Amino acid sequence: MSALAEPTLSVERLFEQQGWPVFDFQRQAWDAWARGESGLIHAPTGSGKTLAAWGGPLQDALRRPPAGLSYLWITPLRALATDTSEQLDRAVAGLGLDWRVATRTGDTSASERQRLRRSPPPALVTTPESLSLMLSYTDSDQRLGRLRGVIIDEWHELLGSKRGVLLELALARLRALNPALRLWGLSATLGNVEEGMAVLLGPHRDGRLIAGRTPREIEVETLLPPSIERFPWAGRTGMAQLPGVLEHLERARSTLLFTNTRSQAELWFQAIQSTVPWPDRVHLHHGSIDRRARLTAEERLRRGELKCVVATSSLDLGVDFSPVDQVIQIGSPKGIARLTQRAGRSGHQPGQTSRLVCVPTHALEILEIAAARRRMEQRRIEARPPLSGSLDVAAQHLVTRALGGGFRADEALAELRDTHAFARLDERRWQWLLDFICRGGQALRAYPGFRRVEFDGERYRVRDRRIAQQHRMSVGTITADGHLQVRFSRGGSLGQIEERFITRLKPGERFVFAGRLLSLSRVQDMTAYVRKASGGKASVPRWAGGRLPLSTLLADAVLELMDEVDQGEGDRRLDPIRELLQLQQARSALPGRDRLLIETIESREGHHLYLFPFAGRLAHEGLAALLAWRLSQRAASSFSMTVNDYGIELVTDEPFELEQSDYRELLSPERLDEELIQALNATEMARHRFRDIARIAGLVFQGYPGRMKRTRQIQASSGLMFDMLSEHDPDNLLLDQARREVLEAEMELSRLRATLERAARQELVLRRPGRLTPLAFPLWADRLRSRVSSEDFERRVERMLAQLEPAT
Repeated sequence: MSALAEPTLSVERLFEQQGWPVFDFQRQAWDAWARGESGLIHAPTGSGKTLAAWGGPLQDALRRPPAGLSYLWITPLRALATDTSEQLDRAVAGLGLDWRVATRTGDTSASERQRLRRSPPPALVTTPESLSLMLSYTDSDQRLGRLRGVIIDEWHELLGSKRGVLLELALARLRALNPALRLWGLSATLGNVEEGMAVLLGPHRDGRLIAGRTPREIEVETLLPPSIERFPWAGRTGMAQLPGVLEHLERARSTLLFTNTRSQAELWFQAIQSTVPWPDRVHLHHGSIDRRARLTAEERLRRGELKCVVATSSLDLGVDFSPVDQVIQIGSPKGIARLTQRAGRSGHQPGQTSRLVCVPTHALEILEIAAARRRMEQRRIEARPPLSGSLDVAAQHLVTRALGGGFRADEALAELRDTHAFARLDERRWQWLLDFICRGGQALRAYPGFRRVEFDGERYRVRDRRIAQQHRMSVGTITADGHLQVRFSRGGSLGQIEERFITRLKPGERFVFAGRLLSLSRVQDMTAYVRKASGGKASVPRWAGGRLPLSTLLADAVLELMDEVDQGEGDRRLDPIRELLQLQQARSALPGRDRLLIETIESREGHHLYLFPFAGRLAHEGLAALLAWRLSQRAASSFSMTVNDYGIELVTDEPFELEQSDYRELLSPERLDEELIQALNATEMARHRFRDIARIAGLVFQGYPGRMKRTRQIQASSGLMFDMLSEHDPDNLLLDQARREVLEAEMELSRLRATLERAARQELVLRRPGRLTPLAFPLWADRLRSRVSSEDFERRVERMLAQLEPAT
């Protein structure tokens, strides 16, 4: 028997002792590790990919006992670190190895971090940010140069984000220290696996793509509402579905109930806990709740003590909750990957079936859910396009490298170009980066505080201790609006809430947070002090970034289903809304993959133009602004604009007298970038976007622990910086990046361009229905909601429905 075979047999015996089946893809991964290969393991949630990745290091450790830090396991969420390390530890202990897996994240205490530095463990579970911090110490080359392998869990969650770029740069540094380093990524939901592997491994490297077992069985049920309206509108919480949801909760042993926003999670938790006879077995879990409360919910769920946990994306990833036998999704998932990931939280064991119940909050979501189910059955999933050229991240990494013993220019440039993100970094941008970290760039050279890095004739280094301290406190790319700590006036912490919400409340006003009805006492030193309240109306916090756009893959599936209905066919799962779709067809037309529907109507409010490209909310915001600007160039006019995932509404005082040729011109992709910038308040949007770029690049410091700056202070500082650079250094590359990010991240420029290019090939279907259609009604209702009180809104909607329904 070969020396390579003995450790493999030991690992397989461990599986046999634990009652774990060994799958072929796991053996493939172990063999690939033994041969020194790198690659990506793409396997469904709960299929055993964690052990597929960990078996290779275990065999390696049996063959060559590790001396010092030898294996890194990177997780995208620090909340997963403890659970992951425990899972890896069970395998280590099962093999009788005399070491354990440690964790190092932002939650790790200073004393524990010092202990880990003094006595490095053989294996460490950490985050991309903590890895960058490790690179910032002068002995990082010695400590990290002996690494044998790095495993990146949930790679799809990092790909396509600045966190992923930061990790790319860190991995390039580790490869430079040890060219034989093995890199393995894990992913369950990735549509562009080949590209994802190439980004992970770096340019011009071959890798091994290992596909897991046949995707697990997912049983999907759609819970239909008691009645289905023919003129639906969005913005609902879905509470009409509560009785049906409660029935499903009663029948299951344990359920994860997912919502798309934290606000919706708070409302559903309140509704369920106040209704069921087992309120102590219901928990709430989202990213703003105090970490200890989240850990308590996770542990009780793992032990099978909870009947239901209401959660957001905070429980999408990684955590193994074997007792969960059902997942409920409230509202449309807006994406196939998200729905598949969440479904995999139930039956989270190899060979088990996942059970998913989808709960539409309005009639058109029945269509979205049917489309999502079709794509799941087809095994199709969204791609995650990688980022490139994020100079703010590159600047941060270079300062980290200057702290970690310093760098030579040629070596650092080679490392940057050894990533997908900076493979095409030219000499001009490289010299700009060096000038930026050493002197702050052209406009900031006179200010000593921006001279962070010094060149000693050989290496670039950081010598100022204050700069070193501030940089280490600012490492990372996660940015968000400012948060205040929420605490009882006499008691513990409840979590964090967005500053802009809490500052609108007056003392004594009530709001719902962390599953409790609270009354605001006072705001002091970045802390909102509260007390328990009872009865009466209460506000629900609205967190930024909560409204997800419909993915392109899901939108195309929706149009595909509409094509079938238009042709007299159609999925039987559309039967509940077939009357709605036929009404749309009778009054106007149905949009489709090769048809762009355009409707115009006249009302007492003015003249309405509706377009239905089905390109998602963000792209539609850009399209609405572009069309309004192009129309105003023809004849001076002002417009009100409303968008949703399906289309846009423009309202003006003048009639839309437009022919096919006019619409072709208005929808042209020519001069898109230039005219979109003119159409938007692009300068103000770029100024706001620059806040995050300035923080990542080190131009703005957020403050010390306990003395963090308020959002308004940071925005003011970055705004002044933006204005100063715009005037004195207009060619600053970070300003250019801010403008590009506004168009791509906030308007989905590439998707908007694809939408206009598709429109050029589509048939334009022009209709004048005379009254609102089922597709136009939600846009009308959304615009109305933004202008009137909730009571007036309900009355106006009822009056409009009374006008629309008799004519049907």
